[in-house]
This record gives sequence, structure tokens and C-alpha cells, in this order.
Amino acid sequence: MKKNIVDTFFTTGISIIGLTLYFVVTQKNTVLVHTIFELFGANILINVGFYIRDRFEIVNVVIEHIIGITYVLVILVLFGIIFKWFSAIPVWILIVSGISIYIMSYVLMVSQIKNDTNEINELLQKLQE
Repeated sequence: MKKNIVDTFFTTGISIIGLTLYFVVTQKNTVLVHTIFELFGANILINVGFYIRDRFEIVNVVIEHIIGITYVLVILVLFGIIFKWFSAIPVWILIVSGISIYIMSYVLMVSQIKNDTNEINELLQKLQE
């Protein structure tokens, strides 16, 4: 559960940074506070969905990622429609950022698993000595 909370805050932080960079590049004036909370809500739903997805045994990794990316995009588009994000951000920017954040999160998870595996292997080697 702690991992899911950390993941939610990580993806929210990356989303806020990306949104801020977009507004700086396009020279728009402000990022509204309610938009930050809307992003947080979207990221909560996304990570809850991933938690539920991980409870099921999906054998094919490609299908698992297709489900994950599709879920992210559906949530982002729904939130974009509900909160009228598309008046400030083009749909394609939202889609590219959603896929990018999904990939960054996956790379972070894989690197963390690799570090954990290395640590366990080192402990096992010490036990064998």
C-alpha cells in the first residue's frame, strides 16, 4: 500500500512539472490550483486502477501494458472533458504526457526491482560465506 501512495505522489509530481513546463513554453500565465488537485485526483484513480490490475494474473506483458496505457489515456481524457482541460491543453499533449509518465514510472519500477534483487543477492552471498 505504501508503494501505491508513493507512486501516486510521484506521478502527480511529474504531471505538475510537465504541466508547468508546458505553460512556460507556451507562455501562458498561470497554472490554477484547482488543476493541481484535479491532476492529483486523476493520478489517484490511475494508481487505484493499476493496483486492481496487478491483482489479476495477466500472462502476456504486452497486453498488460496495453491495458495500462489505455486505462491512463481513458482517465486523462475523461478528466480533460469533465474539467475542461482541453481549452488550455491540446488533446495530443495530454496523450503524449500520459504515455511518457507511464513509461517513466515503469522504468523507475524496473530499476527499483533491479536494485532490490541486487541487494537480496548480496545478502544471500554474505549468508553463504
